[in-house]
Amino acid sequence: MITIQIVGYDNKSTLRNLLELYRYDFSEFDPEDVNENGLYDYMYLDHYWTDEGRYPFFIRVDGKLAGFALVRMIGTNEHSQPIYSVAEFFIMKKYRKRGIGIIASYEIFNQFRGIWKVAQIENNIPAQIFWRKAIERYTSNNFQEVREDEWDGPIQTFSNATH
Repeated sequence: MITIQIVGYDNKSTLRNLLELYRYDFSEFDPEDVNENGLYDYMYLDHYWTDEGRYPFFIRVDGKLAGFALVRMIGTNEHSQPIYSVAEFFIMKKYRKRGIGIIASYEIFNQFRGIWKVAQIENNIPAQIFWRKAIERYTSNNFQEVREDEWDGPIQTFSNATH
């Protein structure tokens, strides 16, 4: 059984540990190095408990930690609909290619109704393949892929306000 669970402040250190695994996994696409303590140190972690519109989730499989998702509300559109973004999304390697990420992403999309923007960096081809497939299925191919000046890579955008 796949579940998503909001991360309480008392579990921040667990999320920090998973973020280190994620950043290590992501290092093949990101030129950033570890710091002098051997850590990547995700700079926005505390913001998920101090800033409004940020939502941290654990992804669990049969009760065991399998990954996480960080969701942000990044604004509203001209119709006052909220715009959400998947800031970070991670499924541990042993749980990949089993549909877990797709199920977890749908659970998260269903919790937040509005406009979604899901961005990937240009050279992270596996993420692009995953998100295109997930969003195509979730929206019945009713999404757009766009480019924005401030982001180097594709962004899938869709609305689930009435989904």
